[in-house]
Amino acid sequence: MLRSVFLEATSKRALPATLLAWLVPGAGHFYLRRPGKAVVFMVAIGALFVLGVAMDSRLDVSLGLDDILASLFSVAQMAMGLPYFVARMIGFQGDVKSVTFEYGNTFTAVAGLLNILVVLDAYDTAVGRKP
Repeated sequence: MLRSVFLEATSKRALPATLLAWLVPGAGHFYLRRPGKAVVFMVAIGALFVLGVAMDSRLDVSLGLDDILASLFSVAQMAMGLPYFVARMIGFQGDVKSVTFEYGNTFTAVAGLLNILVVLDAYDTAVGRKP
């Protein structure tokens, strides 16, 4: 009985924590009252993304079956959440001629992939799998 009440309460927190963690890296952990983790995730992953954009990363959507790797790369960048969409709306498109173009692409993709791990961590914490 007590276990089912606990699981029900934690499962109600799982969806908001997961969505917040995807939208802004670390926000899900703030929601779950884990400010230490939240700050580390926000700073580390946010810095990776900002540095990638500063290095002329190409924030372009390439979805489709014609080039699977480009599609996976786009999904990895989109996993960054709200910062990705804000940067695209502002107009950051990158410069292929830039010396740091490939580094910027790598930084933004890695930031998105790390954010996927942060989202999973927020979910696991919300459902009680992690202390």
